[in-house]
Amino acid sequence: MKKSRSQETDLSRFGRLAEYNRRRRFGVTPEPAGKVGRAQKAELEFVVQKHRASRLHYDFRLEHDGVMLSWAVPKGPSLDPSIRRFAMQTEDHPIDYNQFEGVIPEGEYGAGTVMIWDRGTWEPEVEDVDRALAKGDLKFTLHGKKLRGSWVLVRMRERQWLLIKHRDKIASTVDITAAKPRSVVSRRTLAGIARSAGASPRQLAQAQEADASSAGPDR
Repeated sequence: MKKSRSQETDLSRFGRLAEYNRRRRFGVTPEPAGKVGRAQKAELEFVVQKHRASRLHYDFRLEHDGVMLSWAVPKGPSLDPSIRRFAMQTEDHPIDYNQFEGVIPEGEYGAGTVMIWDRGTWEPEVEDVDRALAKGDLKFTLHGKKLRGSWVLVRMRERQWLLIKHRDKIASTVDITAAKPRSVVSRRTLAGIARSAGASPRQLAQAQEADASSAGPDR
């Protein structure tokens, strides 16, 4: 159902999350409603959500200024510093989204299965995050279950960035998306998540296909 003009206008109260709210019908999708989070904390969260929507991709999110800055990384993060992963910046997400693992119903924005593939905390390696984002060169350290060490996001143009691992003791040629394909929260595969969340037959088949394409040692 299309939102009325008054409903669209009301979204301005959500500030940086207005676009997130505009795209979703919360009476249909189980995703959390968008509201700006609590005041800046000592430890900032990050999350990577493996998402089989129209195509499989990885949503990379960093907490900043009460929201999750978000990029869609089609091939997922790489631990190899020689590999530059394309990352398309998307709308800011609420911090509550970090807990979301399930299925977005058919017909909804981003329809498909979502897995919490990795999560933890992050630290900027710059004094001013906003200035670094404006410059298009954000260096940071991740403390996750799968992703750790020093990284950088470099903007190429507009919303198009590159996600690159810095050379440090964590760097590796191991394909982490294949070696560690399961959820860090539930240990389920995409198909396991889809099945338990009552996904449609088509969505379940897509999740199974994505699992097969990213099979690894912890499958």
